[in-house]
Amino acid sequence: MSDELGMPVRRARAVGCDLVALTEVADALAAFGDRYLTRIFTDREIAACTGVDRVARLAARFAAKESVIKALQIVDDATPLREIEVVSDAPVPRLELHGTIRARAAERGYTEFGVSLSHTDCHAMAVVVAE
Repeated sequence: MSDELGMPVRRARAVGCDLVALTEVADALAAFGDRYLTRIFTDREIAACTGVDRVARLAARFAAKESVIKALQIVDDATPLREIEVVSDAPVPRLELHGTIRARAAERGYTEFGVSLSHTDCHAMAVVVAE
């Protein structure tokens, strides 16, 4: 991106990263079931997380939500996790922010987000870049 004189424009950028043990998500599912799912995840996220790697996929999405909070530097405020959504309607996942989280991002000048998800047999992680 460049300005009207052709000079490069520096954009604000922030990074957040989070790591989640799969056992944490599995334990929450066992203890709270659907109540846990509907408190943390959107309907689209729940629908995208099926099959044998369901817990890993949910954990990666939870890590993405935490990564957004870190990138936006939200400290000590209640954060509605359902307002941070990992959408899986393309070859790579993307983020959609809603409500107060979207407003906070806009206040800080962040309008674009990149997300990378990964998991192993014991952990899931996510990295979010906000620009």
